[in-house]
Amino acid sequence: MKIVIAGAGAVGTHLSKLLSRDHQDCVLIDPDPTRLAGLDTKYDIMTIQGSPTSIKVLKDAGTESADLFVGVTPDESKNMNACSIAHALGAKKTVARIDNYEYLAPHLKTFFEEIGVDSLIYPEVLAAIDITNGLKMSWVRQRWDVHNGALVMLGIKLRDTCEILNQPLKNLCGPDDPYHVVAIKRHGETLIPSGNDELKANDLTYFMTTSEYIPYIRKISGKEHYADVKNVIIMGGGKTAIRVGLTLPDYMNLKIIEKNERRCETLNEVLSDTDTMVIHGDGRDLGLLQEEGIENTQAFVALTGNAETNILACLTAKRLGVRKTVAMVENLDYVDMAESLDIGTIINKKTVAASHIYQMMLDADVTNVRSLMMVDSDVAEFVAAEGSKVTKKPVKDLGLPFGVTIGGLVRNNEGLLVNGNTRIQAGDAVMVFSDEQNLKKLETYFKANTLW
Repeated sequence: MKIVIAGAGAVGTHLSKLLSRDHQDCVLIDPDPTRLAGLDTKYDIMTIQGSPTSIKVLKDAGTESADLFVGVTPDESKNMNACSIAHALGAKKTVARIDNYEYLAPHLKTFFEEIGVDSLIYPEVLAAIDITNGLKMSWVRQRWDVHNGALVMLGIKLRDTCEILNQPLKNLCGPDDPYHVVAIKRHGETLIPSGNDELKANDLTYFMTTSEYIPYIRKISGKEHYADVKNVIIMGGGKTAIRVGLTLPDYMNLKIIEKNERRCETLNEVLSDTDTMVIHGDGRDLGLLQEEGIENTQAFVALTGNAETNILACLTAKRLGVRKTVAMVENLDYVDMAESLDIGTIINKKTVAASHIYQMMLDADVTNVRSLMMVDSDVAEFVAAEGSKVTKKPVKDLGLPFGVTIGGLVRNNEGLLVNGNTRIQAGDAVMVFSDEQNLKKLETYFKANTLW
């Protein structure tokens, strides 16, 4: 496929990395040569210096034959203008990064399509959804609801209290068991497990289950003693904090600590219809945290623009007794360090945005794809087409690539776990877990083809 990306910032660079691993024909445009320096050799992509709104530059990049054009510069208007021009030149699909939440209103979708912008992404909104979902379950590092909860994926850090350690998974995840273990991170390495693998203490383990069995997963993972989140403190009052404040469940009490006084005024205006308390101060101040009731707080979320500050603040909150901590870590170099320090949940807007865009390049009917940042793995939702290879045989006989596992499926809005004898039907929405190299290969299994 031919993909043209405008903007060599965090999202554009990370997306280029994902695409280069898939050996796609990728061109990256940016007016700043320092941003492009070395990327063509590092990621096996083509780079072009120039304005993404220049017709000549876009033509030089091959936009006329592009399957996907992505505008992810820091300038919202430039992204949308670039997408409009790209569409006029012949690009099949376009996606623009935006900073104005109002543009996401459903009634504007047709308007943007008419001007050549097929899809809009707001990274802060995507990050806020992840944070809010995580806060709903204090004992979970990451949660992903599929089809309104028909299937649920839970990322859990296992401790010695876990009941299912040191046993082969084939003895734990049989046809009648209400969960599948679909990915494990251990000592910095990622494992898509087989039946002979075992769970160990301190594994970051991803379970696929159905909503009614979430309490059971909580029990066997040894997390029943974790208190539910009712009181939340956020350090840093940026756009992501605002989106969290507007989407947090009513039963949670939220305090936002922000150093900038003018920003505090803005927060009070935007969040005036919520019960959010805005506090002018430094979230690293131990005295302030104690004054604001950190000892009665179940979750601390650090959302400043500085990764080091967020990591240290979460460590401080843990030392003060907060069980659930979330850190925004925009520098990927710090992710492994944060994980080794047992920070808790790590949020990175660029990986969230890049994985959202990545679905645009898939030919099969993929309705959702998420990058599991803490593990080198992706989870995608494929819809099986009539006559596709995946419908021809039981799962055990499909010959899926090594490093791939099917976690579950949704059929007629009902979540079902998958075992080797399961036969996938046309129209099933199937959750597939894969290492980064195999996601693209899986398309062939789900696309309509009469030659199997």
